[in-house]
Amino acid sequence: MKLAISASLNYRLGDPVDLMLQIEAAALPDQRVIRASLDVGRPEHFARQPAQDGIGERVWLRAGGMLHARYSALVEVDRPAVDVRTLPAVPLHRLPADAVAYLNESRYCPSNKFHAFVDRRFGDGEGGEKIARMRDWIESRFTYVAGTSTAETGALDSFVERRGVCRDYAHVLIALARAAHIPARMASAYAPDVSPQDFHAVAEVFLDGGWHPLDATGMSRGSEIARICVGRDAADVSFLTAYRDIGFVDQTVKVERVKGIEPSS
Repeated sequence: MKLAISASLNYRLGDPVDLMLQIEAAALPDQRVIRASLDVGRPEHFARQPAQDGIGERVWLRAGGMLHARYSALVEVDRPAVDVRTLPAVPLHRLPADAVAYLNESRYCPSNKFHAFVDRRFGDGEGGEKIARMRDWIESRFTYVAGTSTAETGALDSFVERRGVCRDYAHVLIALARAAHIPARMASAYAPDVSPQDFHAVAEVFLDGGWHPLDATGMSRGSEIARICVGRDAADVSFLTAYRDIGFVDQTVKVERVKGIEPSS
């Protein structure tokens, strides 16, 4: 399956400011970037470096005045649809090094505060079956409401309020999974059926020796998303991090399935 992706970011910077940008689909074994273009104008500084876990790249910018970032890509996703209910958990002592860090608490996912709830509500499940029940529980009990959370909202806040946006749904699922001693991380991604369209956030869980994306909002399927980057929580996968106050002007994201002949750039 091919996805045609476009994103536009416009921000008022004023004096030169350091920025980290993560908006490009990653080149991975299960998703091939057929073509891509990134235009950020003429910044004072532009540099690339590998993003977390070697998935995608971070772009460092130093720029002033205005940021006009334009990204477009055609990405072919070749990731099988997997029923996580059938996947076993990996015993803790057999976890690979890159998964161990995702057992622990992080800024937005205070998983240690969820142990009692997970034991009481999901204690009779195992592995992927337990994770699937967590995902279904969140989707059925939370309300997707734009503008109800801020950059300070964490999994505990969302759990209490039972509402939020995609990052909030993902934070809660990640916290619940870690409380069950199953590694979980956040992925930023492009997905075709997200409404309103935006940079999308999903959880990924480590089961049966691999990472598997799960969307607790129910708006996307793991077999049809293009990953941008991954991390412990939203702090690691932000599409734009500014190291000083900047002003939002507007931004747009568009993701469409492509059939037949590939469209020209």
